[in-house]
Amino acid sequence: MARQLRKKSGTGIYHVMVRGINRQDIFEDEEDYLQMVSILRALSDRHDEQGLRLPPLSIFYAYCLMSNHLHLLLREQEEEVSDVVKRIGVTYAHYFNKKYERSGHLFQDRFRSEPVDSLEYFVTLSVTVK
Repeated sequence: MARQLRKKSGTGIYHVMVRGINRQDIFEDEEDYLQMVSILRALSDRHDEQGLRLPPLSIFYAYCLMSNHLHLLLREQEEEVSDVVKRIGVTYAHYFNKKYERSGHLFQDRFRSEPVDSLEYFVTLSVTVK
């Protein structure tokens, strides 16, 4: 059975949810949380070789990092939501697998996303997802 197409947001803003495989922890210590924040910052605060600011790949309005999953409230910019989440996942999984001397998948299935097409939903998420 073919998987459903992702719902497109009219605003370019999405509530994204990513879970660890088998619901395992994806953040073991404070350094892991900081690494994820660093990855998010690198996607939104980019510079070229001369130090000139580049357009962000995505804008992150809010995030919530829990031991076995994360929530993001983001707006597409230079890349679509799928590409942004893939970049985050691959970068973090590489870090995590190297640090903990493991291999294989870190994240479960496909990430979930909900389009944020109303101010009410955006405000609810920005208060809830911190």
